[in-house]
Amino acid sequence: MGTDKDTRTINFSNINGSNPILIRRCTLEDLEGVIEINEKELPEDYPYFFYKSILDNFTESFLIAVDINNNVIGYIMWRVEKVPAIDSLKITNKGHLVSIAVIKVSRRLGIAQTLLTKSMEEIKKKIIDEFVLEVRVSNYPAINLYKKYNFSTQSIKYKYYRDGENAYFMVCKAK
Repeated sequence: MGTDKDTRTINFSNINGSNPILIRRCTLEDLEGVIEINEKELPEDYPYFFYKSILDNFTESFLIAVDINNNVIGYIMWRVEKVPAIDSLKITNKGHLVSIAVIKVSRRLGIAQTLLTKSMEEIKKKIIDEFVLEVRVSNYPAINLYKKYNFSTQSIKYKYYRDGENAYFMVCKAK
């Protein structure tokens, strides 16, 4: 599976009529914009190969939001993890939300919600049993967004982030 697929033509939605914002699959050409948003908006940074690996392996659920000038203003990326089931000897698939971010000036327009909705639809096609994520305990807007999608806090991961902040481990059953 590679990034040379024709993903540029996949248009998921136009979420704001006055200032068109398009949600589409990320392409290799978009990675620099995604990395720039990550570095500007989030304290967690990943090396280029990490983004490239997610793009190569989970293209369908690595989505971006672009403005009318095709500038990346938000992104979301997932991966699928195979883990042993807690109550049986089976292996289960979990859709793991790796990262989501929207540039500050474009927040509160429904972009994160649309990215989440569309990407969950796509990662679910990988036959997952549940969606999982970690979120900073101080990130109330994100926590509230995830609760709207029926995510619930399963546990706390202490000192999960590099700066020592705890994370909620949140889970939502795939239906």
